[in-house]
Amino acid sequence: MSLPHRSPLITLLAALALAGGLARAVEPGKPAVAPGATPATAELPPPSSPSDQPSDQPPDQPSDQPSDRPPGTPTPAPDGDDDDPALYAGWATPQEPEPPPQQPITLLFTMGAYYSSAGIYIPLFDASAPASGERSEAEIYRALLGGALARHFLVLEASVNPLPCVGVAVHEWRATYRQAQVSADLNLVQALTAGFDEPFALSLFIGNVVDFDAPGRSEVRGRGYLGLVASGGLGHIKQNQLIDDAWLETELKLKGDRVSEEMKLSWSFRIGAKLHGNGDITDTAYLALRRSRVDYQDDSLLLANSGVEYRLDLSLTGRPVRQLLLVDKKFPLGKGKVTLVFGVGLLWESGAAYQGGLAESHVPGLQFIIRPNLVF
Repeated sequence: MSLPHRSPLITLLAALALAGGLARAVEPGKPAVAPGATPATAELPPPSSPSDQPSDQPPDQPSDQPSDRPPGTPTPAPDGDDDDPALYAGWATPQEPEPPPQQPITLLFTMGAYYSSAGIYIPLFDASAPASGERSEAEIYRALLGGALARHFLVLEASVNPLPCVGVAVHEWRATYRQAQVSADLNLVQALTAGFDEPFALSLFIGNVVDFDAPGRSEVRGRGYLGLVASGGLGHIKQNQLIDDAWLETELKLKGDRVSEEMKLSWSFRIGAKLHGNGDITDTAYLALRRSRVDYQDDSLLLANSGVEYRLDLSLTGRPVRQLLLVDKKFPLGKGKVTLVFGVGLLWESGAAYQGGLAESHVPGLQFIIRPNLVF
């Protein structure tokens, strides 16, 4: 079927009419709407902010820009905005581990009728007394001798022997002292004060220190020492008489104590030499052992609540000069803060203990010792 024939004039007029209709439909400032489409009445959204623009970086890739923040640090909020605390939960800035605090200088005191002391404990280098914890007696000795837990300490100590000093004072009261003479061989003042040669001493210790404190248990405490000791003083006690003498003593000492709810254990092992400025007093080398144990809950053992002390003195030429043997029994009072001690023993001295004028007044032989004591 053929289309009806149109003249060129009619075709031109139709094209102009169509162009005029399109011109009226499109107004300035409004987008063109295709024929048959519904005009948009809602306003277009405002232009997006620069932060909403698509980034050249992939969305899950970290930025290549350098950052001063450690890896894993949450991104802080822009200035003027508050950070969300939830961003930082479980996160902390890595820091260098802090060095362990150096143990401070400490003061320790010992009170007793026969021996009282005050000591200042100074750690050397980076020393702090390491904790060995609660151990058996044999393990304590191995820990000190093995040196695995050892650190170097300096200890300055001043000590005094109270009752021996009282014996010297009583000797000056002649009438009272004579009344204490029970028999030709026994004077009660001498029996109560014998075994201590000096009224006081100043000591310097350098060596190893181990704490026996148990972590988390404040009732378990104690300290052990192994090292060299140098001591000195003025005065020598001979049968309750004070004699002029400047003396010096050096020794290797293993000493310590440990206190728990069950017991209090003390020990001392020494070997050394003692030199006298007074030529009438013999210089000696000696070996001394002492062990003491207080049991607060169990008194069934033979060694429970007991102590023993032994000392052997030899002249520098090897002659026996003095021997001391002392045993004691202990009676804890109250909750164990105070212990009553009753000891007995023998002191033997030979004629080699003194020379010159002191030898003339010296009476060699055995002497009975009574040693009651209160230990705090």
